[in-house]
Amino acid sequence: MAPFPKATLPPRRVLVTGGAGFIGSHLCERLLEIGCDLLCVDNFFTGTRRNIEHLRDHPRFEFLRHDITFPLYVEVDEIYNLACPASPVHYQWDPVQTTKTSVIGAINMLGLAKRLRGKILQASTSEIYGDPQVHPQQESYWGHVNPIGPRSCYDEGKRCAETLFFDYGRQHNLKIKVLRIFNTYGPRMQPNDGRVVSNFVIQALNNRDITIHGDGQQTRSFCFVDDLVSGMIGLMNSPDKITGPMNCGNPNEFTIRELAEKVIAMIGSRSRIVHRPLPQDDPRQRRPDISQAQELLGWRPTVMLTEGLQRTISYFDQLLSVAGAQAFTEADQ
Repeated sequence: MAPFPKATLPPRRVLVTGGAGFIGSHLCERLLEIGCDLLCVDNFFTGTRRNIEHLRDHPRFEFLRHDITFPLYVEVDEIYNLACPASPVHYQWDPVQTTKTSVIGAINMLGLAKRLRGKILQASTSEIYGDPQVHPQQESYWGHVNPIGPRSCYDEGKRCAETLFFDYGRQHNLKIKVLRIFNTYGPRMQPNDGRVVSNFVIQALNNRDITIHGDGQQTRSFCFVDDLVSGMIGLMNSPDKITGPMNCGNPNEFTIRELAEKVIAMIGSRSRIVHRPLPQDDPRQRRPDISQAQELLGWRPTVMLTEGLQRTISYFDQLLSVAGAQAFTEADQ
């Protein structure tokens, strides 16, 4: 392992909630690389120690186990609020807690930022748009969301969090940033989180049936985690007048069946494709309009699907070889 880089400027003190999660751990790595002092906060509901174990001895890394539905009293300059289960399997397991994390957690983090007069970024989601009737989705689109369905705990929780961010910005002159994250994949995804990329890769590596919900013609746009982190940091470091909400994702669109066939071919798997009923409120199309990010941040994704899948497949292949394939068959259930 290469030695940890040293900070060349006085480091910013940065708090990342949900820092032991899939995206959060990659963000922590990148912030340390650019010289920040980092406080990583997580309650390990969906995050894991494994994701941040390699950062434990870094001189500018500190970890605190904490649930952001309870107030947090620390001294930092910037806050990245990523804490919330983000896959349907996890956020539907305890929907009340999901809503509390999105809403009460946002209130607690905004209150902290208000006290400190620091900047705060909300990791929002493309689920803001629900099952969209506009394609591709622009930030000006208000969405088509079922407020009482099984996905509502996440969709409406995140929508309420955005409301809180902009109200705090207007009422308290708080420096806010809101990033709407589209489907993201890469190493450190949980193998049993029910997301389409992790599901397909685990199933294909085990030569099990690839399960597609519906006819497989619904579309998604897949952004590699490294690109997303670059967009997230770019928005945080942008001028204060750039608040978002801003889409961040890869605009290249694929059907779910195309993704399944690509994963099978890349792995050389013997898996068959089988179909299951489409879950309630599952969006038919999902593709970001990233014009704002391109114009205001100079950001665009650089990792294409084949390269990103290769790195993701390699990660899961190694994980399965260490832990044993049977440990992760829950993704197939």
